[in-house]
Amino acid sequence: MTTTVLLVDDHELIRQGLARAFERDDQMTVVGQVGGVAEALAAYASLQPDVVVTDLQLMDGHGLDVVRAIRGESESVGLVVLTMHAGDDQIFAAMEAGASGFVGKDSKAAEVVSAAKHASVAPRTFLCAGLAAAMMRRASTPSTPSLSAREIEVLALLADGLGTGEIAGRLFLSESTAKTHITHIYQKLGAANRAQALVTAMRIGLLSHLAPQRF
Repeated sequence: MTTTVLLVDDHELIRQGLARAFERDDQMTVVGQVGGVAEALAAYASLQPDVVVTDLQLMDGHGLDVVRAIRGESESVGLVVLTMHAGDDQIFAAMEAGASGFVGKDSKAAEVVSAAKHASVAPRTFLCAGLAAAMMRRASTPSTPSLSAREIEVLALLADGLGTGEIAGRLFLSESTAKTHITHIYQKLGAANRAQALVTAMRIGLLSHLAPQRF
């Protein structure tokens, strides 16, 4: 039996080129070609292909919308992301969305076909030539904001619901100094207000000893 493939790309020339590459392999058959998210989901429902190969930038949305929607329906379908935007963020986003593989558009056609074959037999095993390097770069980049001991104290008091003046009094600081600490905390956590800062702090473990309902 041949593996059936649905191609999703908003450029007709690219779709046709991919189709020719798949047609040269007698184990692969292209059963559909579409250019958008809505068309892709409709075609998938109708054709039930073994593998979907999708670009990220589509005419009516994002290729990861296709990946998430189809993966939500099936664990057995192969999902390959093919894109010219092959940065670390795109790689991890595709993996987290449930893709089976990730291939840059600068790759040879044979690599796309190979990724589709892999996806058909191991749909939940993510294949990406650049994954190891991307993981090394992510591991070498600090992911948790570094707060000073004083900022941690201020953060805990914010979680207790204290205002700037109360925090200043509790820590024997001037109100302006307390306000500066709070500003620095917000900046480091990428937050615009107290609620955002506390949610972020809890999520990354800075306030893991506190129950969420405290703020």
